[in-house]
Amino acid sequence: MLSVRKVSVLYWPGPQEFASHSQRHRHRQVDHRMTTRMSLYDKFAEFGIMETCRHTEIFPFPMQDKFSNMTAVDGKATLHAEAFQSSKIRLLRSLAIDDGDGMQVFDFAVFPKYEFDLPIFCANFFSTTNMNIIVLDLNPLYDVQNNEQYKRKYYPRLMPLAHKYAELLPWGDKITSESLKFFSPIVIWTKFTSSKYKQDILYAAFMDYFMAWLELMDEAIVENNAVDILSNREAQHQYLLWRATKDPGHRILARLLGETLAEELILEFLFNGALTLGSKRFLDFFPEYRCADGSINKKRSMAGKAFSKRPWDRDGRVLEI
Repeated sequence: MLSVRKVSVLYWPGPQEFASHSQRHRHRQVDHRMTTRMSLYDKFAEFGIMETCRHTEIFPFPMQDKFSNMTAVDGKATLHAEAFQSSKIRLLRSLAIDDGDGMQVFDFAVFPKYEFDLPIFCANFFSTTNMNIIVLDLNPLYDVQNNEQYKRKYYPRLMPLAHKYAELLPWGDKITSESLKFFSPIVIWTKFTSSKYKQDILYAAFMDYFMAWLELMDEAIVENNAVDILSNREAQHQYLLWRATKDPGHRILARLLGETLAEELILEFLFNGALTLGSKRFLDFFPEYRCADGSINKKRSMAGKAFSKRPWDRDGRVLEI
């Protein structure tokens, strides 16, 4: 049984290696915070990166310098990005947006290498002075509504996480079945009024969910079957194209950075691989979104039943779609 808030550490970097990375990471944080106040989500990013170092040796991802520190066109909001890779992680990336006392955004994700069918760790937090919109999940690489084998491999052992936070961070609002295929039965999708109490619960949930993902990573065995590796790559490509095309954060980034730089940040950093993991494009995976003129219908929640309550039972079985 996978532990909740308890991780079996199978790899620990040597003292010099760990200290070296810690020093480099603190240096980046200090450089960033010399010009910005401490963000609401700084400790989330720092926990995620440093906890990963307790499990595997990480290296900078090649694209990170281009987007590491940016200032919005209005000169007010700041954007700070970090990205890493490891022997099992294709991309671990973090983006924090701080608009002073107004909007703050945290987007943290971990994409496994194709030799592993691990879920994709996903944390998307949007906060203002009054309201918070939260998605926290181990997104399934394969649709758990239709792939029972994949669901049984990972999610029964994770269900205690969903039970732990179901009342503390209750279901947020209506969501349609078209988006549901990219969520798992343990997803936290919630909205709450800003308060320290709720932020503390969210931080605890983030730590629990991320340590659960790291434990899955520790246990993951490399896949040697070329067909399965190709399938994992295509599944991740499909996920990336969906997120890059449908993600609501596009509008915020375009307002802050302009359309061109926002598009580069989305395709080269946030959803790196959307245009490079294969020759297929969005409409090849999702032909139902083709408009009469051949363009993509980018409306969200355009189809499917809307769920105003959690659409899974306590055992992770999906309710009527």
